[in-house]
Amino acid sequence: MTEVGLLAYGAGNLASVRFALERLGARVRPVSTAAEVAEAERLILPGVGQAGYAMSRLEALGLVEAIRAFERPLLGICLGQQLLFEASEEGPTPLLGLIPGRVDRLEPGEGRTVPHMGWSRLAIREADPLLEGVADGDWAYFVHGYVCPDGPATLASADYGGPVPAVVRSNNRWGCQFHPERSARAGARILKNFMELAA
Repeated sequence: MTEVGLLAYGAGNLASVRFALERLGARVRPVSTAAEVAEAERLILPGVGQAGYAMSRLEALGLVEAIRAFERPLLGICLGQQLLFEASEEGPTPLLGLIPGRVDRLEPGEGRTVPHMGWSRLAIREADPLLEGVADGDWAYFVHGYVCPDGPATLASADYGGPVPAVVRSNNRWGCQFHPERSARAGARILKNFMELAA
């Protein structure tokens, strides 16, 4: 049985992610210390709310350097994807610095509101093991008011009056701006793929 470490740091919706992973057959282990991060086979960084608060919680628990040093598969979800980047306009706040670029306030196109909340189609830009079996045009569920930079790390995007990097990767670190645990078939496939990545 695949074990997935789920970072429990007080700024993420653990329950829905945990239930989704358990439905796929994972054994989920809450992780809240640097030693537990170091021991994890693979790690998910969930996140909801404000970037500054999330980083303050990671710092208070001594997790920032442990996450930066983690060399096995790591997946950031929603705010967790944004935390992988260098800085956020929200605050402004320094982030984990694992992917180059700054997270900025979402500027939607005409007739669109902030936050971006609801279902959007994925446009696959690059093949990747995390996206195996996910089709161009599959739907994913988004809730966010800030957006990551669109650059070389972007594997898939959504359109919300401009490109929204929906899936990113740098080495062993992946991010989903949307909530895979709430994204029906495509989201379940992404979580299953994450469980099967070589540790």
